[in-house]
Amino acid sequence: MARPARRPGNLPADATSFVGRRRELAEVRQKLAKARLVSLVGPGGVGKTRLALRAGTELARGFPDGTWLVELADLRDPGLVANAVLAGLDLRDQAAEPAELVLSYLRDKRLLLVVDNCEHLLAATAALLSRILHTAPGVCVVVTSREPLSVAGEHVVTVPPLDLPLAQASLVQVRQNEAVQLFVERATAIGRFELTAANASAVVELCRRLDGLPLAIELAAVRTRVLSVAQILPRLADRFALLTGGQAVAPRHHTLRATIDWSHDLLTADEQALLRRLCVFGGRFTVDDVESVCAQDLPAAGVLDAVASLVDKSLLIRDDVGEVACYRLHETMREYAGIKLREAGEQESFERRCAEYYRDRCLESLPQVRFRLLEWLAWMDVEIDNIRSVLGQCVLRGDRRLGLDLAAAAGWFWATRATSEGVRWLDELDAGEHLLAQFMRGFLAVLQADADTAGPLLRRAAAAAERAGLVPVQVHALTLAAIVAHTAGEDGHDLLEAAAGLAPNDHLSTISVRQAESIIGLFDGDLATVRTAAADGIRRCRAVDDLYALEMMLANLALATPDFDEARPLLAEALHIARRLDDRVAQHHVLGALACHAAATQQQRLAAQLLGATESLRAGTTLRPYLTPALDTARAATRAALGDTTYQACLEDGRRLSRADAIALALGEPAPAAATSTAAGPLTPREAEVAHLVAEGLSNRQIATRLHISDHTVDSHIRRILVKLGCTSRTQVATWITDAGRSGSSPEPAR
Repeated sequence: MARPARRPGNLPADATSFVGRRRELAEVRQKLAKARLVSLVGPGGVGKTRLALRAGTELARGFPDGTWLVELADLRDPGLVANAVLAGLDLRDQAAEPAELVLSYLRDKRLLLVVDNCEHLLAATAALLSRILHTAPGVCVVVTSREPLSVAGEHVVTVPPLDLPLAQASLVQVRQNEAVQLFVERATAIGRFELTAANASAVVELCRRLDGLPLAIELAAVRTRVLSVAQILPRLADRFALLTGGQAVAPRHHTLRATIDWSHDLLTADEQALLRRLCVFGGRFTVDDVESVCAQDLPAAGVLDAVASLVDKSLLIRDDVGEVACYRLHETMREYAGIKLREAGEQESFERRCAEYYRDRCLESLPQVRFRLLEWLAWMDVEIDNIRSVLGQCVLRGDRRLGLDLAAAAGWFWATRATSEGVRWLDELDAGEHLLAQFMRGFLAVLQADADTAGPLLRRAAAAAERAGLVPVQVHALTLAAIVAHTAGEDGHDLLEAAAGLAPNDHLSTISVRQAESIIGLFDGDLATVRTAAADGIRRCRAVDDLYALEMMLANLALATPDFDEARPLLAEALHIARRLDDRVAQHHVLGALACHAAATQQQRLAAQLLGATESLRAGTTLRPYLTPALDTARAATRAALGDTTYQACLEDGRRLSRADAIALALGEPAPAAATSTAAGPLTPREAEVAHLVAEGLSNRQIATRLHISDHTVDSHIRRILVKLGCTSRTQVATWITDAGRSGSSPEPAR
């Protein structure tokens, strides 16, 4: 039988403990019990996102197909809302219009979508969610926005600031107040702060002054590193008085701006300049990006220190991707920085610097992308929101040349990650006579199985490359055009022969010819040609580390190899590469081929499971037409061998597998490790080690020193520990560890 599925979803672990909001969480649960769309509405900085994520985590058990976060904060183009939903659901948009793919995928799912930061894309978000709710009866949605979506069936939960402590409250009452708890948690996390009878009244006054706004409280808590609460109060009070014309109490809508202004004015001039310039990035960014785009007239040696200082002051958020240290601005801070950038008269110049930086980086890397594809895709996964932002500006400003240079140079990202989005950008910018853009548009059409578009575009690109004397581009265009012709039922041999006659003696051109020869050979049933071409292609791919072509060459050779024992390791290697590249098209294709292999070698249950997995993972991809007959044969043989009932049961087992589990099953790997069943409970051994050190009262820095790991790694472990144990604070983790030690077994995670 197929391995047990793990609960799917992508909700991030809390970076810091979750404080309060019991009333609002209860209201969200109550409303979702009778409605399918709940909008959390409130001003910026009030904590809508944290509340939505906490609600999603607590409600996850009720959604067997997972709880999925869709982030819209970094998106500026309403036309990409459906793409953002696809990305949130871990789908790709190769073969279908994104909105239609979303609807098709969700039609029979039971899951929860958490759609965050919709206010700047209200109309597009409302339109798509309305279609989802109409089409997919098992889907529920929690939205965060500064205003309601105003669609049928929407239930609104107003997210107020945290409850304020009473001015004359006792110390016990003060400790129980949510706003005070948040301030104390954040102040304690950065230093040796303790709430006492001596400072309680000042903390109460500060929380009241900040109107219970979580972001404002967190910004103020940062200052306890260098000031007492009693010292913070008059400084903040002066800022409020200045902003409100001397009124004693600031209106609530001024509070956050006053707090940010105060934090901003305490920065050095260089830090202020850096903060305002960071708003030109559309999403996450690295220190390298900052140094290249924002450091004009700033001391180069001080940029890293300035970034660290902004993080320390909670004006900049560290948001790593894998092993890459990344940063981003809170949406409210991005708006504030944008105002400051315009006031400084720097908006146009730094937006231009940002656009040229990403164009140049992509163009410079293009000649080597095929040889360093893993590294380049990892960089693009970090930078894609910035590239989207630049492309959007190019469309708005009519900067067609820069936009086409960038969109075409990013082509390998579109090919492996977001094909229909790449098509959209190239069409919107109008590839016209831009040779690279024209070729890339034709290549993407091939991936979409759109022969009517691909054929003419690739022939024009080949002619343009010939005129420009760019023989390698001409060869690539001709080989793709030959494949397209065969796919469309025409004869592509003339195009292939022309390409082979032109191909210079370089690996990439020859690989392109060999790939076309092997694919056309499979269409023609000329397996001897397939074996010869694919074998030479594999040798050349290995020589230059061309993983993208290698995975398909291996699969093609396997399909032309009559000896099943020889074919399987070829398919296994192809699937390993497709997993490393996260190439969904190749994964789908090779899983189908392995299903056929299992059926041919009498592994009927495995074949049925892989057939089911191939069906469920097909969303957004197209299958090579020459594999279809083999799959039909495998289905018939497997059903006949197992009988209808067993076949259908195994097929359903395969359909329920996650992508990772399906690939592991196909490769004969053990199931991904489930939660540890020792006294560590659901924690891994390293997480249990970290949790015990938390219970001993060690800080993150002390834990990092003790275990010889980075502070960031400790942060990541603690986030996962909090989520796995259902805890909201380090104190609860310590209690859990103590209870586990007493019982000698693992207690239930906190709920």
